[in-house]
Amino acid sequence: AKGKAAATAGKGAAAAGAAGVRVVSGIIRLIVPAGKAAPAPPVGPALGQKGLNLMEFCKSFNDKTKDIKESTPIPVIITAYSDRTFTYITKTPPTFYFLKKAAGIEKGTSTPGKQVVGEISIKGIYEIAKIKQQDLSHVGLEQICSQIIATAKNVGLKVIR
Repeated sequence: AKGKAAATAGKGAAAAGAAGVRVVSGIIRLIVPAGKAAPAPPVGPALGQKGLNLMEFCKSFNDKTKDIKESTPIPVIITAYSDRTFTYITKTPPTFYFLKKAAGIEKGTSTPGKQVVGEISIKGIYEIAKIKQQDLSHVGLEQICSQIIATAKNVGLKVIR
């Protein structure tokens, strides 16, 4: 359930695929809590605008994310087609989420670079980078680590070597 996974849903998805090309009517990017997709905002208005089946997405997303800790923010990219079908891909949670959990903080600093709100070890950065590598398979682990270190500094975390 973690990392990249694609799902196809909607009436006529198989028929449209067999007939040939489906026309993309839009791409929707959302961050939805794991196991808590519901027709309420932000999911409802975003999918309703494109005429997509809300309950079908919610059921599928909640089923796919049932093994992930509840309320973990999961980025999802939904591709809407003109025949009102859709596909979606789930990504790993945002780096900030992992940094907050690893450092045991509630929120980041209001003055990045000046105020330190917590600490994180290089080992912690490396562990986060291994998880994020699922989404960034074309980027080396070292570059991912430097991106995470930069994010940590912006959040107000001191990186301990």
